[in-house]
Amino acid sequence: MTGLADIAGVGADPRRGGYSRHGFDRVELELRSWFTEEATRRGLDVECDRNGNLWAWWGPPGDGAVVTGSHLDSVPGGGAFDGPLGVVSALEAVDVLRAKGFVPAKPLAVVVFAEEEGGRFGVACLGSRLLTGAIAPEAALRLSDSDGVTVAEAMTSAGLDPARVGPDPAALRRIGVFVELHVEQGRGLIDLGAAVGVASSILAHGRWRFSVRGEGNHAGATLMVDRRDPMIAAARVVLAARQAATAGARATVGKLVPNPGGTNVIPSSVDLWLDARAEDDARTRAVVEEISAAASAAAAEEGCSVTVTEESYGDTVVFDSALRDSVSGVLGGVPALPTGAGHDAGILAGHVPTAMLFVRNPTGVSHAPEEHAEPDDCAAGVVALAAVLEELAR
Repeated sequence: MTGLADIAGVGADPRRGGYSRHGFDRVELELRSWFTEEATRRGLDVECDRNGNLWAWWGPPGDGAVVTGSHLDSVPGGGAFDGPLGVVSALEAVDVLRAKGFVPAKPLAVVVFAEEEGGRFGVACLGSRLLTGAIAPEAALRLSDSDGVTVAEAMTSAGLDPARVGPDPAALRRIGVFVELHVEQGRGLIDLGAAVGVASSILAHGRWRFSVRGEGNHAGATLMVDRRDPMIAAARVVLAARQAATAGARATVGKLVPNPGGTNVIPSSVDLWLDARAEDDARTRAVVEEISAAASAAAAEEGCSVTVTEESYGDTVVFDSALRDSVSGVLGGVPALPTGAGHDAGILAGHVPTAMLFVRNPTGVSHAPEEHAEPDDCAAGVVALAAVLEELAR
């Protein structure tokens, strides 16, 4: 795809591999400029809403619009397709429709949501959460990255006004229906022999911060029996997460930060972040409670303390069945699949009819440099998205 090739060098991470593109950083702002130029070149009118989400309109903006798009940010060291595939496919779907002479009878827009991955500020789907009121603006603006830069400061540097951040009913009314195309995050379609599928649901999921406090000390001068080492307790939390994730649940510790972080220093504190997911709210909460109990016991045994803070959460999402069936029908009855990954479409699903298209991922790997989709499958995704938009906007 030409669009993916155009941005292939933007945000490449030489240390991790893959890409590191985070909300309102230099790299993501470059991608936002690229999107604005591409949309403008197509005659689309681009605007930025109060929460930093970009909208490119085909025709006059209005309520009840057909909206598609995704995001341009990534996890640290993420793949080339997660997010950008949906944005590029949306622009190319507009090209397909225009080439056949289609003119939408309804307003149509391509959207780029801000900070979907939460890779910089820790809360996923920040742009869509702010838009819908799923997170309080004052809480969002206080979030900070690893360098201590807050969302408010990052937005100000990007030319946005933090005083305007928050629920945007007018923007939400404009969305009559939302369709997000995304690379599949799993192996469902390859096993089914299908290039494109639709989403049926999203697992309940959230992020929790475990802060373990102990006593910093010298690695050589402190006897093992005299230690209050928070790293030992943190390590047991990681193991507890593995043990709690049964019967289809998922529990992952992908980030752990010791303070001060010296090789020959017993840390005084360790922060680690748990990502937990399961088929429903009750099971997800039960997994977190089990891990939290294990964390408390481990901390007490090591003479440490632990606090657990929920940083974000989303209940199970079941996509609009009528829209899902309509989309599948337009595409000739493609398969419907559940997903364990969160998306802006999941945030919007509680407010507007929402659907998702998946493009086959032959390896099933996502959130990693090995993430992949074949060119022919990407092209099939564009054709599928164009067909869906044509049906919805006629």
